Amino acid sequence: MASLSYAPPASPAHGRADLRAAYGSLPGEPCALAGATMGTTWSARLVLPAPVAADAVRSAMQGALDDVVAQMSNWEADSDITRYNRSAPGWVELPAPLLEVLDYGLWLAEASDGAYDPAVGALVQAWGFGPHLGAEAQDLRQRAGTLPGPEAIEAARARSGWRRIRRDGARAWQAGGTELDFSSIAKGYGVDRAARALDRLGVADYLVEVGGELRARGRRPDGRPWRVAVESPDGGAHAARLALDGCAIATSGDYRRYAEHDGKRYAHTLDPRSGRPVDNGVASVTVAHAGCMQADALATALTVLGEQAGMAFARRHGLAALFILRRPAGLRSVATPPMAALAA
Repeated sequence: MASLSYAPPASPAHGRADLRAAYGSLPGEPCALAGATMGTTWSARLVLPAPVAADAVRSAMQGALDDVVAQMSNWEADSDITRYNRSAPGWVELPAPLLEVLDYGLWLAEASDGAYDPAVGALVQAWGFGPHLGAEAQDLRQRAGTLPGPEAIEAARARSGWRRIRRDGARAWQAGGTELDFSSIAKGYGVDRAARALDRLGVADYLVEVGGELRARGRRPDGRPWRVAVESPDGGAHAARLALDGCAIATSGDYRRYAEHDGKRYAHTLDPRSGRPVDNGVASVTVAHAGCMQADALATALTVLGEQAGMAFARRHGLAALFILRRPAGLRSVATPPMAALAA
């Protein structure tokens, strides 16, 4: 996860006078906004151009994020992704934004040889990491605190996999029992949609964050670059500090979302190729990219691939990536050249 590395006003509830006191005389109105989405929070620091009002910006950003939830949240019983997951075999018409995310997920699945997979929902459910909707909720509650056995994992794998999905125009093929899961990409896409809402309103300087994933454009209200800090998985000093402009950043890690069983930690990130949680010594991967959707999904793919294959993939595709690895002597960081340049 990345965080703000400068000292903004203590609360988004502060008024413009407080912000001006903090930043001094500025070309435009400094503004801080926040809200809730996707089971987490969103925030934005920006400079309001005249005559754009803060309420209009807040409404546009919240509306953009609400649209993503309505289409791509597995936790909503009436979302479009839930409708697809529950559909009978056949073609299913889906909205364009969902298909945009699905298409990138399918491309990355092929490029990574299945290390990333948008159709891993059945496995997520088998491990109890997904939403508890409908009739399946009781079964999940009954086996809470237990691990799925080999038969349950293989049964979920049989219904999973990006190769089961075909695309045709505004439709996606449902082979029967296939479940999409966008938990590793929808948050990043939400950041992009919120940023697009700001672009349409003429906001040229902003830093948008949703649950730790960020996208920046332009400059801070004081004219300096937007700087973000990458968290260290052990809670120590920041692993890196990056300057962002026209760039997004996302992190995948094993230290925030995990389950414990008999004293062992199981990361919520699954390896689609084995059907089991990732356990390869990677504590986190941070990716910087022009799009937050891409950064979000790529961080997951590189985490699953591991240090050697992941670094090879990142170098092959010219990615800005930072790997934080667990070693007997402690954490070790390895960055690709584009990421090292951002941190310079």
